[in-house]
Amino acid sequence: MAAPLSLCAHPLSTRAPFRLRASSSKPRAVVDGAGVPKMEVRYGLRPGQNRLLHELSSGLSMEVIAQESADKSGGDLNPPLVFVHGSYHAAWCWAEHWLPFFSSRGFDCFAVSLLGQGESDAPSAPVAGSLQTLAADVADFIDKKLSSPPVLLGHSFGGLIVQYYITNIKDEQYRERDGLFPDLAGAVLVCSVPPSGNSGIVWRYLFTKPIAAFKVTRSLAAKGFQTSLPLCKETFFSAAMEDHLVQRN
Repeated sequence: MAAPLSLCAHPLSTRAPFRLRASSSKPRAVVDGAGVPKMEVRYGLRPGQNRLLHELSSGLSMEVIAQESADKSGGDLNPPLVFVHGSYHAAWCWAEHWLPFFSSRGFDCFAVSLLGQGESDAPSAPVAGSLQTLAADVADFIDKKLSSPPVLLGHSFGGLIVQYYITNIKDEQYRERDGLFPDLAGAVLVCSVPPSGNSGIVWRYLFTKPIAAFKVTRSLAAKGFQTSLPLCKETFFSAAMEDHLVQRN
């Protein structure tokens, strides 16, 4: 059994109290050309959550689902938490359980949707972004909207983005350019893609579980999960999850 995760700031921390910096623009819904939400079924926010759009330097907007701390007993010791999702997910994957859990324990929480996912804008290019540009988008939000160093949490491919972010914190070329990448209070990798990529895991999976490997390849590489509910459920969710919840996500 994995050890429980505890997040707290150092007791001798001298960081300033966390505050979300004021934005000059009001949050707005992201819509496509037809004037409808980008997601086929927009995720319904839970109590205490807000959806806002962070405008990137590119002019595109990145969705952020925010939930402020419901318990201020931790005072100023608790850093904000910023969550980065994995492939074919968005901020909604953190909003169901993770944001309510940590906000109830004194942490201000922010889950981002990478470009092309969730309610975020999609670039005109065939690919939403590179590891470098996606990490820079997360850094841009932290740099412009958070007043104290956060803990950055990444799942799967999001974990690889967190690792890339960390390697560039001390890079002078970014420090000379708009302060990116800002310092962090900590980082958490949740079932992360390793720095070497997934190739080793894929080959081991192919030889030990060929049928399952074929299904994963069909689901992800060929994007079969988009048209097959059973395949989508098998790839991303538990067998016990109800179909209407899978379709909503």
